[in-house]
Formats: sequence, structure tokens, C-alpha cells
Amino acid sequence: MKVGSFVCSCADTCDIDLEGAREGIDDVDVAASSSLLCQDGLPAMEQVIEEFDLDQLIVTCPESGAQRKLRRVAEQQGLRPDAVSFVDQRERAGWVHDEAGATAKTARMVNARYAGLEAESIGRSISREAGDEVAVVADPETAAALADDADVTLIADGEEYVDAAANLDDVTIERGRVVDVEGRYGDFTVRLASRVTEDCISCMKCVHEGPDGQVTRYPVDIDPEAPDGGWTDVCPTDAIELNGTRRSLEFDQIVYPAADRRTRGGRIGFYTAPIDASTISAVRKHLGGIEKPDHLDLEMDVCAAGDSSQMGCNECVEACPHDAVERSRIDEVEFDKAACQNCGACTSSCPTGATMLREPSNERLAREVEALLVPADGEGGWLLDRSGSDLDPAIVAFVCSERADDALAEYGRLSAAGKAEVEYPPILPVRVNCTDTVGEAHAMHALACGADGVAIVGCGGDCLHSGPDPKADLVDRLNRATANLGLGERVGFFAPDPADHEAFVEEITTFAGDLPESPIPAGGHEATGGIDSAEPRSANSRTASGDADRDNPPFDSHGWTLESVRAILDHVDPDREVIRGLKDFGRMEVGDGCTFTPTCSNLCPTDAIRRNEETATLEFNHERCVNCGLCEEGCVEDVITMRDGLDLSLLPENRDGKDSVWTEVFEGSMLECRHCGTPFTSEQSAQKIQEEVGEVVAGIAPSASGSIFEYCNDCRAQLLYDRGGSR
Repeated sequence: MKVGSFVCSCADTCDIDLEGAREGIDDVDVAASSSLLCQDGLPAMEQVIEEFDLDQLIVTCPESGAQRKLRRVAEQQGLRPDAVSFVDQRERAGWVHDEAGATAKTARMVNARYAGLEAESIGRSISREAGDEVAVVADPETAAALADDADVTLIADGEEYVDAAANLDDVTIERGRVVDVEGRYGDFTVRLASRVTEDCISCMKCVHEGPDGQVTRYPVDIDPEAPDGGWTDVCPTDAIELNGTRRSLEFDQIVYPAADRRTRGGRIGFYTAPIDASTISAVRKHLGGIEKPDHLDLEMDVCAAGDSSQMGCNECVEACPHDAVERSRIDEVEFDKAACQNCGACTSSCPTGATMLREPSNERLAREVEALLVPADGEGGWLLDRSGSDLDPAIVAFVCSERADDALAEYGRLSAAGKAEVEYPPILPVRVNCTDTVGEAHAMHALACGADGVAIVGCGGDCLHSGPDPKADLVDRLNRATANLGLGERVGFFAPDPADHEAFVEEITTFAGDLPESPIPAGGHEATGGIDSAEPRSANSRTASGDADRDNPPFDSHGWTLESVRAILDHVDPDREVIRGLKDFGRMEVGDGCTFTPTCSNLCPTDAIRRNEETATLEFNHERCVNCGLCEEGCVEDVITMRDGLDLSLLPENRDGKDSVWTEVFEGSMLECRHCGTPFTSEQSAQKIQEEVGEVVAGIAPSASGSIFEYCNDCRAQLLYDRGGSR
């Protein structure tokens, strides 16, 4: 890949030093600039593309019309249509920061885009077939609007449509009130309750004799509050059922304006109020099936959802705001990729990497953060000069690509138009699909790379996915963790309102002003995305290979977070051993009632528990534990307790020279077979079995020396076979 970058000052309206920006751009094959690239600079741009044989361009230009023109120029030079990537040096930099900050930020955004392109995923799509059957609940206008394209059923839901203004000639009308809707796109089930059965012939006798206003004419149905009485005997087909009758209908899509949204994002093929032209268009678009990008990479072999009918980790199910993840069984989760809306909630919450966002991937986000925080060398040292750079403090901002990003653009336009004075610290943006994408691993990695602070910039109460304050808990947990690490609180959530720039400017400025300088040097950390130790491991040895026996994919939350914490610990000296706030780490405690059965070690999805039969000890690997709770849930003796927190003393580098990552959490004693002397079970297990069934089998082997449970399986079998022989 041969890459050229082109920086523009937009007719010198952006407060950017073009020469300084060029000097701050790293790694590309050529860096060029122009004060008006989309017009006067086009001939020079064509010449640079041809001279350097470029096949990828990074251009600072946020204007859509100018972007189309620049793409045409690139295509005329033989580049593919998607070979041009754009960076906003204007609304989000030159119009809201001073020259030094805007220049440095522009160069770093170009560097980050280049790093991101190198880690970009190859596109992949999925498809799902569906039919044309659409249910519309109590909305005749929408039903009529869709009737020409779909097989529409209007569910009355207690309403009457005799005098409906909409043309319902091509619409099937069903009586009944909606009780429940379940299923997914292409396979929805609507359950209806009615007091009139399908035997009704619409003779109108019940309408004539029934209580006023409580029996509808079209379709005929009876209000649930209608009183019993002799009037019900008038039906010639006995279709009146006051106790109610229920039935289920199946549809491919549902339009249900009055339904409560399960989440703010809703489900694909399920539409709630407001219903408008875009809703009608969406229904039509989804008729017959869909083809859409595949947003997720799944590695279900490392999923910690459960095992052996025991429920474990449930993070993705609880996090998904679109009903795209569900428990197909008590010990298994299932992903509906067609319903996935690419918000990243499941991926940031998953500790094991079983579900990973494809684009932007965690690796791409990591590389962009690292590029944003690399200080320039030599002449470009001004980019991160603690003695006076306007990028002090360095704040990595994970910015929602939807409403939050639009709000920041609006602030820039207000400032450039002279409608308001908008200036705030030059936060370093990392664009994410939704702030749901951001988890503890992303924030800890940014701090490990030398960021002074981390800003999560989202939609707040108007989030299209998660609703109000979606990241409040995450921010609280992260600040608890950074405080425990000795860094102080360094994470904040911000929800820029397009109509209230002053509030955002004040909040982000205050946040930046309160941040102390990070003790971690910028640009010194490059993540491998996994546990950076391999057994054995000494305190002074680090490898990039990770735990050789660990199957989790790179940049899973647990491994990536631990790697980042270790990088931070190279520069800080925490006052405490247990770092609170990091949910993906668990500490295991085992009570005296343990009988040393293999249940917990068999259930553990990350192999963080093992039985050492030679020493009759249960051992725990804190590095691997993702705090899924399966061992605690499945323990037959109910003696396991899992507690949150990363215990630094349990990491191998802090264990007083011990090589092993394993720590002993329970010590028992092995019982040796009375006959052959082979250790075969723990004394606790044998004792428990003796207590529970000893009386039942008493005397079964009268010649045995001691209890039959003191013999190993082989010797016990021989003993029972011999029945009375000398042993």
C-alpha cells in the first residue's frame, strides 16, 4: 500500500499551519498540502498521485461536495472508489482550536487514520430470507400504504374500521388484542386475545343486543370489560367466548406503533412509534429478505456462557440493546447477526473475545490510539511538548459516530459562522460506531499508551441504542480502577448537545484542567492484545507471545486489559494489591467443605482451575479467570465464592520468585487404596460418600478390611466380585 496524505486549510479558514501539519505526519509515502485542495490544488494532487504511484489517499476534507470531487480525481488517476479516506480538520479542529492545537491534532488524526487503514477488516456480508407478510397493529393508514407491496394484516387491537378513511380493500383485518410479540425478523409470532371465535359470521346480532360501545362491528369483537348477560345467547354460531380465546399468527415484519420498545434501538423488522415515511421505506426494503454487512466475528469455543446445564457469563445478553443475543439454552448463547446493529455492546462486555466487532476492530482502535499518542521526534517535538504544547493534556476521546459526532461538527460550524465563540481543548478523537463499543480494555489501553485522560463522547439520554447515561457505570468502575492504580480519576463521559455548546465546552475544559500529567510516557506502548506472560515467567521477563495454552483471540477484553495494566504498573506504584473496578477479573475463595470433586475444573471455560491429585490441592490461575461465575454456580458443595478485582499479588511476576501462575486455593489430603496403595480420591470425598450411602451398602463385602469406600475402583470391583474371598 502506497499512501499519500493531503492537508487543506479550506481557503485559509482553518487555523492550521500547513507546513507544521505535514511535518507531523508519519509513515506515509508523501505528505502534501494546499490552502484550497478541492479547486486550485487539484492539478498538483493529480501530479503527486502519478509521481508517487499512490493507491491510497488520506485527505483532510469534511465537505461532502468537495469529497465527491476529490474521489472523481482519484478514480481518474486509476484508484478504486474506496481508496480515499477523509479526516475532518475543520469543524472538529481548525474551527474550534487555536493554531497549535489544531495543527497538532490534524497531523495526529492523519497518523491515526493511516494506522487504522493498516488494520482494516475485509468486508463480509450476511443474508436472511423472509416473506412479505406484514402485521400492522391499529394503524389503518400504514396498512393501506403498504398494501400494494406486501401481504398486510391489520390487527384491530380493539379498534373498529367500518368508517376508516384509509383504503383497506387489499388488507386482511383480524380481530383481537395483542397480548405478546416474540421472535425475530422473518419469524415473528403475534399472540392475540379475543372474546369472539373464528366461528363468527358477522351477523351483527351481538352488536345490536350487546352493551353500547363495547362490541365492534368490523371486525366483530367484544370489549374485555363488557358484562356477562343474556345478550350473549343471540349468537347463532356460538362464537361468543367471554372467558376469552387466544390464537397465534405468524409474520415476517411487525408495525406496532403503541408497543413499548424493548430497547431504544428496537429490533430489525419490528417498528414502533413514530411511524413515518422512513418506516414505510424500511418495511419495503426488508420485504423478501435482507443482505447486510456482517458486523461480528464469533469464536464460540472460548465463550464462557455456561456448561453442563450451568449458567455462566451473561454479559452479552444483558448488554445487547437490540435483542440480537439470546440464551438458546441455559448454558449457551446464540447471536442473531441479522438483528445486529453494529453498536459493539456485546463485544465490549465480552471478557473472552467470543464476540468481536469486525469494523472497527479492537486492533484497529488500538492502533489508532497508539498513533494519536506518539510524540513527534526531532524538529516536530512541538506535537507533545510538556513545556508548552497545546496538546497538554493529551485526552483520547472515543466519539460516537452518530449524534455526538454531529454535535461536535455543529459546534465547529457555529464558530466559523460567527454565531458563537466555541473553543475547547484539542481532544484526540477515535471514532466508534457507538459508545457501547467502548469497554474497560479500550480505556486502560489508552492510559497505558500515555494518555492523560479518556473522554467517552456519546449521545447521553438520546442514545439510539442504550438510552440515558449508558456509560455511567463504566466510568465509575474505570475511575475506581485508575484511582486504585495510583493514577487518580482520569475518565469522563460527555454528551454534547447541538443546541448547548457552552455546557460541553465547560465540562470538557474543566475535565482537561483537572487532569494531572500522566506518569506514563506517551508513545512507548504497542499492544499485542493478550496476556503478555507465558509460564514460566519471572518479574523481569516479558514476552509478546502470551499464554501458550490460552485459546482466546487477540484483543479480547480480559487479556488486553491485563496487558495494559501491566504496562501501567511499569510506571506507577499502587498502594493496594487489589485493583477494584475491573469486572473481567475474579478472585477465588474455597471453603472448608470442598470435597475435591472435578466439577469446578471441568466447568471452567478458561482453564483457570486445576486439580493437583498428587498434593490433593485445588489451584487457581488468576491471569486466566474472567469472573464468569461458572465455578461458583456449579459447585456441588456450594463452597466457592468469587470476588471482583484484579489481585496484583496473584500475578506471577509478584509472587516472590515463584515461577508458576498457579496459586493454591484449597488443600486436602488424598486417600490411598487399602489394597494397592494408589491415591484415588480425596479423604473429604470418601467421607462424604460414606456418610450419605454407607448404611445402604453396609455388609456388602464382609471380608473387606475397613470401609469399602477405602478401596480404589479397581480393587473395589475385585473385592465385590470375590465376595468373601480373603483380601
